Amino acid sequence: MTPVDDRPLTSEPERLLDALDPEQREVATTLSGPVVVIAGAGTGKTRAMTHRIAYGTATGAYAPGTVLAVTFTTRAAGEMRGRLRQLGVTAVQARTFHSAALRQAQWFWPKVTGSQLPPVAENRMGLVAEAASRLKVGGDTARLRDLLSEVSWAKVSNVLPEQYAEVAPSRGREVSGLDATAVARVLTGYEELKRERERIDFDDILLCAVSLLADHPEVAEEVRRTYRHLVVDEYQDVSPLQETLLRLWCGERPDLCVVGDPAQTIHSFAGARADFLTGFARRHPEATVVRLVRDYRSTPQVVRLANAVMAPQGGRPDVLGAVTLQAQRPPGPEPRFAVAEDEAAEAESVADWLQQQAAAGVEWREMAVLFRTNAQSPALEAALAERDVPYLVRGSERFYERPEVRRALGALRVAARADQGTPEEEVDEPAVLRTIRDVLAGTGWAPTPPSGAGAVRERWESVAALFAVAEDLVDTRAGARVSDVVAELEARAATQHAPVAHGVTLSTLHGAKGLEWDAVALFGVHEGTLPFVLAQTPAELEEERRLLYVGITRTREHLRISWSRRRSMSGSTRGASRFLAPVLPTGLSSPGGRGSVRPEQHRTARGSVLTAVCRTCSGHLHDASERKLGRHADCPSSYDEATLELLREWRRQEAEELRVPAYVVFTDATLVAIAERRPSSQRELFAVPGLGRVKVERYGQRVLELVRPAG
Repeated sequence: MTPVDDRPLTSEPERLLDALDPEQREVATTLSGPVVVIAGAGTGKTRAMTHRIAYGTATGAYAPGTVLAVTFTTRAAGEMRGRLRQLGVTAVQARTFHSAALRQAQWFWPKVTGSQLPPVAENRMGLVAEAASRLKVGGDTARLRDLLSEVSWAKVSNVLPEQYAEVAPSRGREVSGLDATAVARVLTGYEELKRERERIDFDDILLCAVSLLADHPEVAEEVRRTYRHLVVDEYQDVSPLQETLLRLWCGERPDLCVVGDPAQTIHSFAGARADFLTGFARRHPEATVVRLVRDYRSTPQVVRLANAVMAPQGGRPDVLGAVTLQAQRPPGPEPRFAVAEDEAAEAESVADWLQQQAAAGVEWREMAVLFRTNAQSPALEAALAERDVPYLVRGSERFYERPEVRRALGALRVAARADQGTPEEEVDEPAVLRTIRDVLAGTGWAPTPPSGAGAVRERWESVAALFAVAEDLVDTRAGARVSDVVAELEARAATQHAPVAHGVTLSTLHGAKGLEWDAVALFGVHEGTLPFVLAQTPAELEEERRLLYVGITRTREHLRISWSRRRSMSGSTRGASRFLAPVLPTGLSSPGGRGSVRPEQHRTARGSVLTAVCRTCSGHLHDASERKLGRHADCPSSYDEATLELLREWRRQEAEELRVPAYVVFTDATLVAIAERRPSSQRELFAVPGLGRVKVERYGQRVLELVRPAG
């Protein structure tokens, strides 16, 4: 038997390089800067960065405490710290721009000013609302959100309030219903309110750090003496303010390594500037340039699709500096394309596909549905809930700061202290899991998800994710107790490593950046949504294309791309996204008629969709809406208008009471199918395609009363 080599990797630097490909090895061994790494999606950039830091410390080129690794999210910073620990490196600082700047500002501000750094305002939206109200330019939540975006954009772009009216038009910045001068007045009022209340905001953290470093040479010298080697992740997303801070951190020293991908620049609306990455070699002619092109994440089929979407075509230039990915994984299934009659039918077909993946062995947690805007989520949530598909909606709020998570962790800590190590009983479920389930139930959580969507569902998902961690730990560690679960959760909280619940992830394309799944469905990839209707300039349209690219490259193996011809059965028609033109199979390149849709090649619980035929003309049915009706949309119907109107009025009242869109209760196609079939029992109602147990139990009795013949 070969003995296990358990020596720390850092004790033999060359062992650190064994697992790297030639390009990653070049990154890891180029220890003096400047270095720019153009890293395509799935090419192992985090591996290259962490091994560079580990190799530098192992060879003595770096003292661990002199390295600062900068990321854009707490999750990415936590992942980097975790990987460095696995490599035997513990003293390196891995922080977000804001975290590093706040730490420095809190340390140096009192030394320079004689007072503490003002606290960070907790409710920026409230301050914006008050400033707008004082100037009598207030509005609804959407306008206030837009004003808050302008506050942030102006700061990270180094635009003062008094400069905004002059600069904004040339940068394409606007707030609906307000001219640039009015917006500038709100920005000025917002700053005055902060001064009155002695508060700073999130973006002021960077401004305070920049001020300290730029105006006080002794501060800059101490920071540069402390952090002599800088590594910056996702460099394509830096703003002018972050770039200013980075230059102040570096000073005249060249030891800077930046890593990014121009093809994943999707935050320009928030002030990100990819030209800092693409122009790095021009600003630093002595820089070493390394391109990571080997994609270890996705199958060749997915990689080929991603490259085709981004390839130059029709006079459109290549993305400056972007790489063409080279797939390293074995072949997989071809990506699927599907079109539906309306958004609700599209959501139902996505839910069907997810169930297929689950039946084939893909875990729910390894699936995701990605979309352009949050407004697309309710239709998906309704379709998944109808089929009892577990799901979670990914938000931007930091997981461990959610009230329900803090409450659950507090209760688990109390239980851990009370756990005296009673021997585990011989029961079907380990005693420790039963204890944890009881503790979480005491905080108001239940093992089964609540019906519907919204905040209640999101709170349930958060606690369910904690319980999933407990299940995984108990399953993999013999003798694990409540205290072990708490220790694991606290370690994750320290690195902002949010757990993943047992459910399909629903997320916007922006929110999915940096994540990956085995199976991904891209939902609503049609004109007006992707590209978004407000994207008009060439630069804005190219950013929308990059959003699609980001969505595609989240996929390891199974990819499905869908769109709908209209939002509702009565809406205007629309076609597939223009960005799909280079990759769509023949017959799907335009909205087309029924014959342009290739049926899905799978079976459902009610038989093969390939055998579904119209009861009127006997022709094949091609999408979920037609299968639900049992006929083509333009073939004669047999429903009673009065019955359909009764159902529509009932649905309207139900939706108003629940405060949800009408289609969340039942889609138009479902109502028509019910009116045509006139079921007389729950069994017959359940036979209506698309109706699952949840809705039959919830609405079945009332629906049967409405369709029962008079007399």
